[in-house]
Amino acid sequence: FAGYISQVLKNYTDHACDGEYVSLRCPHRTTISIQSSFYGRIVPSHQMCPSRYPHSYATLIKEDVACSVGTSLQKMLDECQDRRSCQFLVNSRLFGADPCPGTGKYLIVWYKCRPNEYKSKVACEDDKLRLSCKKSMVIAIYSAIFGRTQGDSLECPYQSLGMPMIECQSATALQLMIKRCHGKRSCSIYASTYEFGDPCYPGIRKHLNVIYTCDNTPFLLPVDETQPPALNSSMEPVGVSTEMALLSNILAAYAFIT
Repeated sequence: FAGYISQVLKNYTDHACDGEYVSLRCPHRTTISIQSSFYGRIVPSHQMCPSRYPHSYATLIKEDVACSVGTSLQKMLDECQDRRSCQFLVNSRLFGADPCPGTGKYLIVWYKCRPNEYKSKVACEDDKLRLSCKKSMVIAIYSAIFGRTQGDSLECPYQSLGMPMIECQSATALQLMIKRCHGKRSCSIYASTYEFGDPCYPGIRKHLNVIYTCDNTPFLLPVDETQPPALNSSMEPVGVSTEMALLSNILAAYAFIT
């Protein structure tokens, strides 16, 4: 079960060049939850997805390394969201108008595996959040957010003291909730800046939103977030090299700025 939870908590990354298949898979009792997506090119072809054209032809066309489409996320949601697995051939026709004809592009997808059955609880700032499972069942944390996000629930009215709504989230909320509640039948924690720090501007009221599941596995080992999760042969994602990991970080920053 610890291996299963490691797979569920893991952030997966998959990629495919034009003309290749992208394949997303999640373990039993979970479905795909798309986090982000990028289609285009922001690095030269000698670093990723080399040009399929002869070198002499490729030199006649200036490669566009500032090329992206805004429909890639919606396309991935349409194709893969809430499914156990999905696979399709990557090409520019899938995403509408080609933003850079003659330039080879690639798709990168970030996703998680969401349990089919889960619960969600919210506590406003300085209130206590209590999680519990039935007898013989234990808590498995899927996600945790402390701060403010767009489209927040009206359970915790927004108080800004005249400031505009800005998203802000604690970077340690998930790790703290796993440490406090993972593998226990019940637990409680205050949704306070004392516990999670203050990721927002002063005066912005925050809340804690936790998504979790209850499982009847009696022997639940704690998840070590510093160790890579155990993957079986059917769940092993596409290998990511050091360059690919760096590119993922660059693309994540690019998507955030955009």
